[in-house]
Amino acid sequence: MPKQKTHSGAKKRFKITGSGKIRKQQAGMRHNLEVKSARRKARLNQDQVLAPQDAKVIKKLLGK
Repeated sequence: MPKQKTHSGAKKRFKITGSGKIRKQQAGMRHNLEVKSARRKARLNQDQVLAPQDAKVIKKLLGK
């Protein structure tokens, strides 16, 4: 059986940590930044760990 190809969109958006968790960039940091407070932007700028239910699907897309 052939190898499963990595999903190109997924590999650009997700990163696997050393412990196997999946990290993603939070939404909301692309535009209208002058409206948002510095505190809100700082929180949005942090990576977020995906829920285990979602991580299972993304790992399959990443070929892991």
